[in-house]
Parts: sequence; structure tokens; C-alpha cells
Amino acid sequence: MADNSSTTGADAIDVAIAQGIDFDGTPIDPKKLDLYSSVMALEAGRQRSGVTNTMRSRIVRIGAKHIPQDELNQKLLDAGFAPLKDKDIAYYYSK
Repeated sequence: MADNSSTTGADAIDVAIAQGIDFDGTPIDPKKLDLYSSVMALEAGRQRSGVTNTMRSRIVRIGAKHIPQDELNQKLLDAGFAPLKDKDIAYYYSK
């Protein structure tokens, strides 16, 4: 995975995991892959609460890395989602 285009985008991590090779070309330790696979299998079997709840969670989790708190909060409101909660702010913005 030497070229940079393979290290960007939403699925770059999943592709690397499936190949068992980190972005720098080194193999991922099989113990790490096994643990990851077992935890992801547990998550795959979990009942979901709803699509819009998951969308909001992803927007907050990822958006907080890229968008200032006040701006993300306004974007959530503008899109009809619930605003940032105290726990969102404490976790994502109080570091």
C-alpha cells in the first residue's frame, strides 16, 4: 500500500486490515488481527437503534476531528439532528 491514495478515504483502514498489511507495508500482527476480528464480530451481531441515530453518532465522532464545536453544533441543528450533548462535548472537545 505504498501510494498515498490507498491511505485516504473511509474504507482505507478496512482494506488494509483485510490485507493484513499496515500503510507502511509491514504485516499486521496476527494476534492484533484476531482480536480485532473477534470484537468486530461481536459488534456485527449487535442490534442497532436506528439509522439516523447512527448517522448522528458518526457525524459527531468524525466531525469533531475536523470541525470546531460551535460550527458542528450548528450544522447538526441545521440538518435537524439533536445538538451536541454535554457528554459529546466532554469527550470530543475537552482534550
